[in-house]
Amino acid sequence: MTRKGLDGGSFKILTEDSILKVHQTAMQVIEEVGFEVQSDMALELFEGAGARVDWEKHLVRLNEDKVKELIEAAPSEIRLCGQDEANDIILGGRRVYAGTGGTALYVYQPDVNQKRLASIEDLRCIARLVDKLDNIHFFLLPTYPNELPLEQVDVNRFFAGLDNTTKHIMGGVYTLAGAEQVIRMAQIVAGSAENLRQRPLISMIACIISPLRIDKTYGDLLVTIARNGIPVACPAEPLCGATSPVTLAGTLVVQTVDSLLGVMLTQIVNPGTPVLFGSVATNTDLRDLKYLAGSVEMGLLNAAGAQMAQFYQLPFYATGGMTDSKTLDAQSGYESALTNLLCALSGANFIHDAAGLMEFAMTVSYEKYVIDNEILGMVMRAVEGIKVDDDTLAFDLIKQVGPGGNFVAARHTRHFMRSEHYQPSLSDRNSQEEWLAKGGKETWERASEIVKELLAKPKHSLSAPIRQQVLSQIKEIIA
Repeated sequence: MTRKGLDGGSFKILTEDSILKVHQTAMQVIEEVGFEVQSDMALELFEGAGARVDWEKHLVRLNEDKVKELIEAAPSEIRLCGQDEANDIILGGRRVYAGTGGTALYVYQPDVNQKRLASIEDLRCIARLVDKLDNIHFFLLPTYPNELPLEQVDVNRFFAGLDNTTKHIMGGVYTLAGAEQVIRMAQIVAGSAENLRQRPLISMIACIISPLRIDKTYGDLLVTIARNGIPVACPAEPLCGATSPVTLAGTLVVQTVDSLLGVMLTQIVNPGTPVLFGSVATNTDLRDLKYLAGSVEMGLLNAAGAQMAQFYQLPFYATGGMTDSKTLDAQSGYESALTNLLCALSGANFIHDAAGLMEFAMTVSYEKYVIDNEILGMVMRAVEGIKVDDDTLAFDLIKQVGPGGNFVAARHTRHFMRSEHYQPSLSDRNSQEEWLAKGGKETWERASEIVKELLAKPKHSLSAPIRQQVLSQIKEIIA
């Protein structure tokens, strides 16, 4: 049974009063401190919208009324589509979906306990693998093809996704020309520019630089993406004690302001642009200022971010599921599970990085996709919660069976046994004797077998005419 788009929100780390205090402080920062904009294109747009602009310092300030007006122009619900409609996801409210993420440079090989550089072929294989893992709901391009020149990276990454999975494709882009190529390719696949607007098969990411800065590259990219009406996530990555205050509340303020900057710019460019308020907020190891990906504080910050997104009625791009471990060990499991669970129970809409990433998001593992698919199945079962009604309370059955009886053969048991309980595809629930008789394999070894089995199955591919049209019109694609 696949669970997705379920309502979270049972975990609320912030009180209503705390949410208002974070909001009020964020508004003070935007109006009194301001933010830096290095993109002249974006700076002109902010000034045209009524912001106070200091061109010498590239500093922008807006009053609270204008900020609210721009936030309210953004859609509170966004549909991100797959080539198969069954893979569409509807973001907003407290509906929860989880998927891949990252721009990892390496692939971990647990059989030899080593990592190697990721290639475009890895991206194709991971897309094929994720296409068959039901608890991973979308495909955010997770690796960087090290062998390709920069000008070929964007279109080849998105083509690898579109040609190997029917799930929704999101990814970051590195150049304006690359972004335009990707949009053109997606229009070909969708059938037209209008079809792509109606059913967005792709979405993009344009990061805001913490603290309080829109740089030239991402500013220009964000304007280009919004003008084309492509859904875009605007995440920020404040790091406690480094690029934001050491306190979680102070970091939450910076994360809120930073992501709202992207939201506002998209609505100035093109009111109604589908935009995701986003967070990659986490803490640092203050001994050496190292970025941490698997800390419980990352889970708490992103859970709080979900509540802020719900306050602003914006879809939320959250981060969870990573680990700082360098191998597929217990640390990898508990860090991935905890941050995913905190995000999901808070009602985060789009949990990226939820599968596959390890070693501070520098590395992916094919086996970890399978392991995280299992974790996410359990997480989504927790989001579903416990349904209480006359059928599930089962008073009549309890009365019928009575003291000392059992419920094994009851029709009620047969009816609910598969839907009420998560059915694992990886976890071992055998006795030790049975486990040993089957080879005594560790979790990663069983996951490795599943990887091989799934990759041996037929793959999704774009239809031959569409594939040929894409390849003939966009020469940079490595087919």
